[in-house]
Amino acid sequence: MLRWTGAGRADRRDGRRAIRERAEHDMRSRGTDRRRAGTRATTMRATAIAMTAGLAVSLLGACSGKSHETGTVRMATALGKGEGALNLVTLPGQMENGSSDPRVDWVTPFEERTGCKVGWRVVRTPQEARDLLHNKGRRYDGVAAPPEIAGQLVGDGDVAPVNPDLVDGYRRLEPKLRTLLRSKDGAKSYAVPFTWGFNLIMYDTQQVQTPTGLGGLFDTAQVRRYGGKVVMRDSPLTISDAALYLRSHQRSLKIRDPYSLTPKQLDAAVRLLKRQRPYVAQYWGEASDAVSLFAGGQPNLAGQVTNAVLGMTWPYQVDVLTRAGRPVQGVAPSDGVSGWMTGWMLGARAEHPNCMYQWLQWTASPDVQQQVAEWNGVAPANPQACSGDRLKAAFCNAYHVGDRQFIDRVLFAHTPSKTCAKGGGDGRDTACTDYTEWVRRWDEVLAAK
Repeated sequence: MLRWTGAGRADRRDGRRAIRERAEHDMRSRGTDRRRAGTRATTMRATAIAMTAGLAVSLLGACSGKSHETGTVRMATALGKGEGALNLVTLPGQMENGSSDPRVDWVTPFEERTGCKVGWRVVRTPQEARDLLHNKGRRYDGVAAPPEIAGQLVGDGDVAPVNPDLVDGYRRLEPKLRTLLRSKDGAKSYAVPFTWGFNLIMYDTQQVQTPTGLGGLFDTAQVRRYGGKVVMRDSPLTISDAALYLRSHQRSLKIRDPYSLTPKQLDAAVRLLKRQRPYVAQYWGEASDAVSLFAGGQPNLAGQVTNAVLGMTWPYQVDVLTRAGRPVQGVAPSDGVSGWMTGWMLGARAEHPNCMYQWLQWTASPDVQQQVAEWNGVAPANPQACSGDRLKAAFCNAYHVGDRQFIDRVLFAHTPSKTCAKGGGDGRDTACTDYTEWVRRWDEVLAAK
């Protein structure tokens, strides 16, 4: 059984106020050692010239050659000079130009060295990002796509295939991540991995007996002991964690892929979540919300201020709370570990494809990956971000960067689709449920009494 007790140095400040202050301080950085991030930002400016030289070599020529048509952009075989601009869509925290913290900036060095002026639209939800890319009246060059929408974007033709040969450093990215967004025949890649993470069961070691699996959260006999002190992530993909539990505890459902569920399997997962609902203090959207609940700093669903003692979280929350002196640990569920990857995707109607390819290469570099990982409290897609004086060894160990044995255990999320994924469904029925249906059913869970 794997346990997490924090990735950073010991920080034994006492009291709830100190923990809340720590959470607020880390709300955007998510465990960042900001002094090191600022130093790295300066280093990036100094080394960007060398990177730009590499870009110049790899991006010669013009968009040409036979390719697979998607929207108005072909899968490039060669690229030309940057167009001078780049328009992106992202969720919060994935683009930093020093405005949040002057020491954290991976946008400005890119602009200075490539001549591509970057503009971006920050969205609140994955669905909002999907809607923007789907709008044929807009020409966004790329999107940092989470698994909730990545499959939809491919299926709807809103993104174009990426040519990995034009992204220097692509083959140094984590191998399993590179396989997650490919065409069914494996011939086309649709994303360059950016960040990834996985889910843990976090618990208060002084009040909760060590949970060994998802039963600690979904078995009514176990979770009721901590009624009103449980936190869960506010995401339709939480349905997949309930499905993971049912896969091993209700085998008659024949669940094979927790992200590819038949209507019957989805019904069972939703029923399980509704049974759990009375014991949940809050469903967290921002990672800092879960931190505050464990510190007793936010009201629960009934409006009462209480300490959470058990919940589904990321390594980030374990890190922040342990460094603030809170007695918590994180456990990888024995039933299976769910995870996710965010990847940069090329818009099908991209107006500046050459600048987009330069951005793909830039964000895959170890120095950028180091900053992004620290700022967001996530694992970098490039294991070289843990080499040299970049990320601390404790951080990399906690997030299992480069740990192929652990990464192979992670069941990475993919967009639920009406057509059962290979290895999905129940082995007989080819009709599964799509993400739109998952969103609707998740709203039912949130509304349950």
